Amino acid sequence: MQRATGAVFPDGANLMSELRETAMSSKAWPFEEARRLLKRYQKGAPEKGYVLFETGYGPSGLPHIGTFGEVARTTMVKRAFEALSDIPTKLICFSDDLDGMRKVPTNVPNPEILEQHLQRPLTSVPDPFGEYDSFGEHNNAMLRRFLDTFGFEYEFYSAKEFYESGQFDEILKRAVERYDEIMAIMLKSLREERQQTYSIFLPLHPESGRVMYVPMKKVCAETYTVTFDDETGKEWTVPVTGGNVKLQWKPDFGARWAALGVDFEMYGKEHATNEKIYDAICRALGGRAPEHFSYELFLDENGQKISKSSGNGVSIDEWLTYAPTESLAYFMYQKPKTAKRMHFDVIPKAYDEYHQQLRAYPGQDLKAQLNNPVWHIHGGNVPESTLIVPFAMLLNLASVSGAEDKEALWGFIRRYAPEATAESHPDLDQAAGFAVRYFNDFVKPTRKHRAPTDQEREALEALKAALEAYDGPTEDEALQSVVYSIGRERFDPMRGWFTALYEVLLGASQGPRFGGFIALYGVPETIALIDKALAGELV
Repeated sequence: MQRATGAVFPDGANLMSELRETAMSSKAWPFEEARRLLKRYQKGAPEKGYVLFETGYGPSGLPHIGTFGEVARTTMVKRAFEALSDIPTKLICFSDDLDGMRKVPTNVPNPEILEQHLQRPLTSVPDPFGEYDSFGEHNNAMLRRFLDTFGFEYEFYSAKEFYESGQFDEILKRAVERYDEIMAIMLKSLREERQQTYSIFLPLHPESGRVMYVPMKKVCAETYTVTFDDETGKEWTVPVTGGNVKLQWKPDFGARWAALGVDFEMYGKEHATNEKIYDAICRALGGRAPEHFSYELFLDENGQKISKSSGNGVSIDEWLTYAPTESLAYFMYQKPKTAKRMHFDVIPKAYDEYHQQLRAYPGQDLKAQLNNPVWHIHGGNVPESTLIVPFAMLLNLASVSGAEDKEALWGFIRRYAPEATAESHPDLDQAAGFAVRYFNDFVKPTRKHRAPTDQEREALEALKAALEAYDGPTEDEALQSVVYSIGRERFDPMRGWFTALYEVLLGASQGPRFGGFIALYGVPETIALIDKALAGELV
């Protein structure tokens, strides 16, 4: 079992008092949630000795990026709480791997081997990948690997182990004793037809092992057993303890909170309407309902909800193919109450904005630092950015240079920043590799240059002449002034000039500050690029 650790503070323990005072008024959403949670224990630590954060996972398909987002955001609240209080904390990730497989996922190999196992617990379904003893174990392992990649401190809980080991037995017995009370809570939320067959208990069939969605004929508080008929009409009586019975998902939420003493859990907005039900069941079982945080959903490129079973949207592995883990954490930090479109084209923006915040951090006062996303991503131990060329700029450089590997980009980078090396600027070296990969997979297939209009042609010729006559420093701002002066004389608004540069020279709808691009790519090389555009060789 992992011990809780506190956030790292920027200038040592001597700033603890100032940090806490400042954090108490911070408008950063993790601090707002942490302050709400702190009110639960104003008189001291809970009886269990720590504040418990939980995040849940349904392993019905491969872990998707939303799953990571839930753990990342919960960790941010946990770190904020640690900055406010000395009470120890823990984070658990609970996998509902006793859930019955309701349908065969479309994004797995060998789906035909799963058909005959519908309604069996995911930990009893064969692994279509052939790597683990069950599909549930495979998906649990994938989740742990992803979370470990990001260095999360968490304790993993499996519903199968939780139920079968007896850790849940006392709460299950209490659910039997208070069956009528809990059923009354649930029945209020169900349609009349569903009420006739509903039970909070889902027995596992003693022979087939399938999860049985059937009404209970008897719930016995003396023997802690339930009696039901299977689909053939045969009657069975099984104990609720020892993994023979699981709870329906709504009662399971509240019962888990009561059993573990969960203090904080966040979930997607689809759960928000059930929040009162979860809380009421937790209280009925003798627990204290936790603090909640409901976040908006992630959408794919078409505005559809990201789904584990369909595999739409961007996966964790796919994001990490084109950008580092911290850029994903930055994306997750931003406006959790707002729905986000999760497609590949959000990656470059998140990448560059993360490094912009890194560069800003050292010069900020403590209040601004605590409002900076990078404090929450790194728990106060914020690294220095060595990305001296924006990722978007590297993408454009890869485009015009036809770079096939990052070493080709370094040829330009060394001229632009002679002091930079892969060793001294690891962020830049990493970004160069990502840029080439992203360009070849996403930019190159859709890149489309167009011919200039007469007005744009005259402006490009003027820019070429200005660059040929230029004898100033090869620096971003100086060259940007040249570009700007050409456009200012010919375009109103100026946006038309920069759009022309991007679409005609780079084959893209948007791009970097063009003076910086020229400084990186080179003045002679930019002149040659303009010549190709004017000659129609880029179209």
